[in-house]
Amino acid sequence: MNNQFDTLIDSYINNKVGIDAFFLNENLSNGLQENILHFQRNNMMVDAGVGNSDIKDTKQKMRGDQIYWIDKSHDNIFEQEFLQLAENFIDHLNSTCYTGINSYEFHYAVYEEGSFYKRHKDQFMNDSDRKYSLINYLNVDWLEEDGGQLLIYQNQTTQKILPQSQTAVLFKSDEMEHEVTKANRRRMSISGWLKQV
Repeated sequence: MNNQFDTLIDSYINNKVGIDAFFLNENLSNGLQENILHFQRNNMMVDAGVGNSDIKDTKQKMRGDQIYWIDKSHDNIFEQEFLQLAENFIDHLNSTCYTGINSYEFHYAVYEEGSFYKRHKDQFMNDSDRKYSLINYLNVDWLEEDGGQLLIYQNQTTQKILPQSQTAVLFKSDEMEHEVTKANRRRMSISGWLKQV
């Protein structure tokens, strides 16, 4: 019997970029999107920086998104459901692919119209804890002309992924250069990393 996570894992094994168009159920995706809108209304989102706490650049021009970190201590039913899903995925990934993931971190991310994130890798130069990047999109009825595509660069080819709601994308944090093209409407996601610490 197929596990619910096999689509994401199998596509990763086949192409080094895992994609599952239905990783999040519709109710969870909508609930997480509503959380972002709530955080924005209450001025809880903060401008993203580049780097970690040791070498953070808050005046950078690489990215234009705002973020809010997810934490188990938040009393939010949708965050709790998402983190349980992530933990179940990690358990399955470890048991089938022997990855040794033992930690994670996730944040909400919103790109307002005109925002982007230039080409980069997700693993820090001074910290190799991040092993896999896992992005979950929350945008209903996203169209090509809305921009905000995820571009992944691999073997002189470029893979373009629309940030459609319920979709998850998985890749190695230290291998895949990627970028977010300029968004032409508000673009929402949960981005995070599966870690060995």
